Amino acid sequence: DFDGDQMAVHVPLTEEAKSEAKNLMLATHNLLKPATGNPITTPTMDMVWGSYYVTLMDEKTSNVKNFTDIEEAKLAYALRKITLRDKVRIRVTDEPKIRAKLKEDVVETCLGRILFNELLPEKLPFYNEVIDKKKMGSIVKLCLEHYDFDEVAVVLDKIKEFGFKQLTKSGFSWGMDDTPEVTKKKELVEEGNQKIEQINEQYEMGLLTPDERYTKVIETWTDIKDRVTEQTKGALNQDGPVYTMINAGARGSWGQLTQMMGMKGLVTNPAGQIIELPVKANFREGFNVLEYYISSHGSRKGLTDTALRTANAGYLTRRLVDVAQDVIVVQEDCGDTDGKLFTKTDSESMNQTLVDRIVGRFVMAEIKNPKTGKAVVKKGGIITQDVARELEPLDIQEARVRSVLTCKLPRGVCRKCYGYDLAYNELVKMGTSVGIIAAQSIGEPGTQLTMRTFHTGGVAGGDDITQGLPRVEEIFEARTPKKKALLSEVGGKVSVTQPERTIKGPKGDIIAKSSFGEKIVTVSYEDNEDEVHKLDQVEKIKVKDGETVNDGSTLYINHEGKKIKAKKSGSVSLDDKELTVSGKVEKQQQYVIPAGTVLYVKDGETIEKGAQLTEGSLDLDQLYKLRGREAVEEYILKEIQYIYKSQGQPLNDKHVEIVTKQMFSRVYVVDSGDTNLLEGEIVEYSELIEENDKAKAEKGKQAISDQVFLGISKVSLSTKSFLAAASFQETARVLINAAVTGKVDKLEGLKENVIIGRLIPAGTGYKINQMIEKGEPVDEIQPETAVEEK
Repeated sequence: DFDGDQMAVHVPLTEEAKSEAKNLMLATHNLLKPATGNPITTPTMDMVWGSYYVTLMDEKTSNVKNFTDIEEAKLAYALRKITLRDKVRIRVTDEPKIRAKLKEDVVETCLGRILFNELLPEKLPFYNEVIDKKKMGSIVKLCLEHYDFDEVAVVLDKIKEFGFKQLTKSGFSWGMDDTPEVTKKKELVEEGNQKIEQINEQYEMGLLTPDERYTKVIETWTDIKDRVTEQTKGALNQDGPVYTMINAGARGSWGQLTQMMGMKGLVTNPAGQIIELPVKANFREGFNVLEYYISSHGSRKGLTDTALRTANAGYLTRRLVDVAQDVIVVQEDCGDTDGKLFTKTDSESMNQTLVDRIVGRFVMAEIKNPKTGKAVVKKGGIITQDVARELEPLDIQEARVRSVLTCKLPRGVCRKCYGYDLAYNELVKMGTSVGIIAAQSIGEPGTQLTMRTFHTGGVAGGDDITQGLPRVEEIFEARTPKKKALLSEVGGKVSVTQPERTIKGPKGDIIAKSSFGEKIVTVSYEDNEDEVHKLDQVEKIKVKDGETVNDGSTLYINHEGKKIKAKKSGSVSLDDKELTVSGKVEKQQQYVIPAGTVLYVKDGETIEKGAQLTEGSLDLDQLYKLRGREAVEEYILKEIQYIYKSQGQPLNDKHVEIVTKQMFSRVYVVDSGDTNLLEGEIVEYSELIEENDKAKAEKGKQAISDQVFLGISKVSLSTKSFLAAASFQETARVLINAAVTGKVDKLEGLKENVIIGRLIPAGTGYKINQMIEKGEPVDEIQPETAVEEK
């Protein structure tokens, strides 16, 4: 938008800056999206439309012409004997490349498809089909797997030229007449009106509640609109501009077209409720005053929402960058032996395949072909795209792979745990700032998540993404969720009961029985309990240390000569002062479930500690206390992926893993020992290791700590670097604390270096930084070599 927006222009002046701009920032070197590893540059709009149009073969060609070779067909086209879309038979025996791809001598196709295939490089198959946006995407992806970025850039350029040229020649334009009238619409709307009359009659007779009436009205109009949509598609000329444009994926959607030709249908009010009066007109006919008013009501909210929420998404990105900024690839291999288990069932519940999730990672144990028993990928091998293709048909149930979550380095990550750099489709380079990449990969679709309401202009039938962004924030900030699920604090057997209420008459007879809406969930479990006896007034002890006793066995005789018996079975432990019987006791834990809450457990089921009892979002803090770190990591990953996936925004697991790792990167000092740490302080794990190493070297007492789980803002504020923390939030507090405690900033992260204007210790600056640390002279390093490493 040009409402006074300003931009800065950056001019690289020094040799190093020029070579970075040329070798790292050039568009040709950035064809893949770091968030997903998918191509970022795919032909769109006119380019797709042009290619779609010429590869859309005219099946109605009356007499199919035969040609001896491609050149003859091109000549016939030049002489206007055929069009690019006419079905033709061409002999390809003289074209060894095409012949090899097709494995037949004569191909039935159209000249447009031949011309399109001529643009593609050798290793790609022959596409004898119509090329739409989706197909175009897969073609580009395949190109990138087989060829260098530079070569792919040339192919993309050719496709662009071809698409523009063919679309220009097609002479397509769009006018009012291209959206014909949907003849059956009047009948359908009339049918809807009659149904609504019937519903209102039933309501007036008292057969329906207000809620039922409302729901039925909404259902009726939704059904009518769906039928109008079908009629809309049928009314269009399939070779015409409108149909081809939408079908090719060039622009627009069937939903938008229905609003233009069919009916706009039901709309929402600003509160997100569906207004039961539908907009029966379409944009072509024009609305009456009432229709105009109710339809603009919801649309306006969509626009304000977009404006307001964009700021929110930007703020989330900022916090994510702050928490992950110092995660850099700093070592070849940390020697981790745990890894992370990915299973097929988990992946499917996230709408992904197991193979897709483990591409670009190192495996911890070899993966065999279940049928032949032959190893497809050996232990310590990496899963490349080619290996992934071999694995796809094998139906593998699980794989243990390296993950940043289990990386053993106190600060940063190692190459083996991170795996492939998605932006370059190769193993990540040393010094790559993977934290910033992760933060931006999660934050960037955040703006997309928020803008989703905007596209269909407040038409009913889609959820407003209020759950989207605020939910992501809720998870990363580890807040107590709005709709919290109940978790069982113990593991055991479940029984579900419903309390009943009986009303008795004056003679004691039962008049009415009713059960409450609420249910009671009881979890029965065994627990260890100690029975302690003081041995100060004892005549004779009847049991030995370590002996097992039963309920009612005599333990000792007291000074009054009375036998003291065990109240339960268990094992005895004896010392001078007391006798203890330790045994298991049956206990129960009860939970009251309010009416209308969906239960996740059945009567008689056995559950584990921390199991989810009711619907809702889990409280991460509670989950961590009950089920530990791994359960939390798994849950965060699933929830975030669900939000992004449901909005059609793919995101690689790695990025979420890095942020989650940072949420677990702090420890609480329980006992400071002989270190400089303070009791009750929350510090970075790397700082604890550093301090303990110093204490160990001086033969002092090491600090004892507990792992803590914090939200991203809290993590950022507890960072070792006071410069980074001060530039984030609560500046005065951070600086005063740093001054009072005499803190030293070692400038290890990116942010603190940017603040004071030093070269950041990542990317091309990583190697230079290493040299400074080793005391090597830096003057000799050439700008080119630093960049080439990348």
